[in-house]
Amino acid sequence: MSLPVTEADPATPTTPPGFWQRRVVRPIIGQFTLGITPDRIAATLAVGTACSVFPFFGFTTLLNLGAGLALKLNQPILHVINQLLGPVQLMLILVYVRLGETVWQATGDRVTVQEIVTTFREASVETFLRRFGWAGVHALTAWMITTPLLIAGIFLTLRPIMRRVQKGRAA
Repeated sequence: MSLPVTEADPATPTTPPGFWQRRVVRPIIGQFTLGITPDRIAATLAVGTACSVFPFFGFTTLLNLGAGLALKLNQPILHVINQLLGPVQLMLILVYVRLGETVWQATGDRVTVQEIVTTFREASVETFLRRFGWAGVHALTAWMITTPLLIAGIFLTLRPIMRRVQKGRAA
């Protein structure tokens, strides 16, 4: 006995999933089938976000790798988040510098993005570090202060969402 073959209704258009759905949502939801708990996925997304906005170029991949290994988090999710948040990292660097200046009560001339880029291109490493070393300390301080808040906020927001998604998949 064979079952009848049903064809898709031509009146209902099916649109292919978009980039976000294909590259982010489906792989994360697919982790549930591998036995990863919703809490672990929420923790991975929270820690990955915090590591991915670290205010220094070239360190976020290593930071995600190290945090993922130390906390036994899902490496693929960490690195997808890292790649997606590259533009956000760029936007937050100056925010972190300004916040750090406030924390340190810095009263010197404030650095600008244009100054940083120009000096990086034209000056030696020593000159660059001499000019912007304190800006780096300010940015690092602000990142260290905000990171626990960022992780907690993202985790506490995503945990119930991930739990509902998993329950929906199980139903």
